[in-house]
Amino acid sequence: MTDISFLLLVGGAVFLGSALQSGIGLGLGLLGAPTLALVEPSLLPGGLLITSLVLPVLTIAGERRHIDWRGLAWALPARVPGSLLGVWLVARLAPDALAGAVGVMVLLAVAASLWRVRVPIRPDTLIGVGVISGVAGTATSIGGPPMALLYQYEPPARVRATLAAYFVLGGAMSLAALLAGGQLTGRQVGYGLAATPLVIAGYFLGRLLRDRFDAAALRAVLLAAVAAAGTSLVVRALT
Repeated sequence: MTDISFLLLVGGAVFLGSALQSGIGLGLGLLGAPTLALVEPSLLPGGLLITSLVLPVLTIAGERRHIDWRGLAWALPARVPGSLLGVWLVARLAPDALAGAVGVMVLLAVAASLWRVRVPIRPDTLIGVGVISGVAGTATSIGGPPMALLYQYEPPARVRATLAAYFVLGGAMSLAALLAGGQLTGRQVGYGLAATPLVIAGYFLGRLLRDRFDAAALRAVLLAAVAAAGTSLVVRALT
């Protein structure tokens, strides 16, 4: 793949994913991770983790009063051991195996997005989600779905603000763990910083178009697309 093709494919996934996440609440990790895993797995997980910190910061700036700090006080400490396990997995897995892990996480994220069972928000479930998302977020850069599943029936503003704060603080933990473990490369940092303007542009586009498209239809198309990408990653890793 040429440099231009790589930039168009990966840059397009980041821009479109950011616009979708701004409008319907998910998209950047689910589109960005399988795209990177298919074309340049060496940029995962650190590159996308850096890129993914921008969107929640923008969300917090406007809705920080809705953050559930009590829930975060249980979930965030539990993310630490999960992040350490995630670093161990990154160090142990070959690039193709890591891409396969991304595919598995994408498929699990799609399943979680479709699951409508209500899980109570209490200390034990928050701790469990913290550990799981720490492993998944650090190893594959997709750590949001477990927390989103837990908060899916809360008021929309509370969901957006709490998840945004969790993504920022949890993502910072994962990056710190990767750096300490020697798994965060300069190339990943460079990619993450270079993709930041695309994230910001996608965020504002999503806000402009938020009320012009059917959110349920966009969500269905997104989930179908990332499920296909996740399946292809798993198949490639197995074969």
